[in-house]
Amino acid sequence: MTEKLLNHRAEGPTSAPALLLGPSLGTSYALWDKVAPELSATHRVVRWDLPGHGGSAADLIGPGATMGDLADLVLALADSLGLERFAYAGVSLGGAVGLHLALHHPERVSALAVICSSAHFNGSKPWEERAALVRREGLAGLAEGANTRWFTPGFTVPGLVADHRDADPEAYAACCDALGAFDLRERLPEIAVRTLLIAGRQDPATPPAHLREIADAVPGAALVELPGASHLAPAECPEAVLTVLRTHLDGGAKRGMEVRREVLGDAHVDRAQARQSAFTARYQDFISRYAWGEIWTDPTLSRRERSMITLTALVAHGHYDELAMHVRAARRNGLTPEEIGAVLLQTAVYCGVPAANSAFATAQRVLAEEDGTG
Repeated sequence: MTEKLLNHRAEGPTSAPALLLGPSLGTSYALWDKVAPELSATHRVVRWDLPGHGGSAADLIGPGATMGDLADLVLALADSLGLERFAYAGVSLGGAVGLHLALHHPERVSALAVICSSAHFNGSKPWEERAALVRREGLAGLAEGANTRWFTPGFTVPGLVADHRDADPEAYAACCDALGAFDLRERLPEIAVRTLLIAGRQDPATPPAHLREIADAVPGAALVELPGASHLAPAECPEAVLTVLRTHLDGGAKRGMEVRREVLGDAHVDRAQARQSAFTARYQDFISRYAWGEIWTDPTLSRRERSMITLTALVAHGHYDELAMHVRAARRNGLTPEEIGAVLLQTAVYCGVPAANSAFATAQRVLAEEDGTG
């Protein structure tokens, strides 16, 4: 039987880094309409609907649901799309799901943005009362006050208010159960994922103090407060949210440059940077961001293993100048001359003897230079 998944919308190149976007209680993935298309220029963006919201089935969760239950649904969606590792940004309830993922599944989350959310939602009592009200009377009455809870005076997004009104009451109430039981305050210092907090300065539901509390506890976290924003900042202040998200997500380029220097050495990278021009700047950024910031930082393979693969690929395509650079990198990554020779010997079988001849000559020259005999 096919597993039932959260309704979602995917945008952007399938080869780009993945970014999951989570919604707030009462909204659909339309919350991200003014942000997701822009982010999809550089990411594989997947935005999803809560159970009983938008296009997601109501029976994906039931009474007594937890944040872990919602996080498991998000992981099941990511697995179905082949997304082993992803950046994550979420609003309110969606942000709490992100905190849970970062704490309990850090190997899946490359970066986290928590928007207008909290590590706790003021205890269980108000959520028990809201869940009981919704189970008893439905969502029409609660939706009438959505503008006050969600936006600054005079602003609204009618489609999101309609999504609130049309949500399934039982699934909405189950989400309330999850919010009432959620409290990660004591465990925030354990979160090691690179984290950004975005607060709406006029947010009555999760005031900036809630985001400051997370920022103070999560090591290395950054906090941005948006003037003029209330609870649904991506809908009300999309350009500001987009700007800070892009800056945060581009952290891969910074980490990529660090790894590039560790593998290739400062001297090589400094020479490459010195030769950079306006014409090549975007290419250098591309290399740092994707080759070094995404591939070489993936913990699935060790750097030793990546060096062996890279040496083989360079021999196969006859890129001997690059091969010389990566022989040096292989030594820096812990390969012995004997191991490098074994890799090149194998290329004689699978890439051809002439290619291996040139590869051995290149590697011998580099190794001789390194031990001072060349």
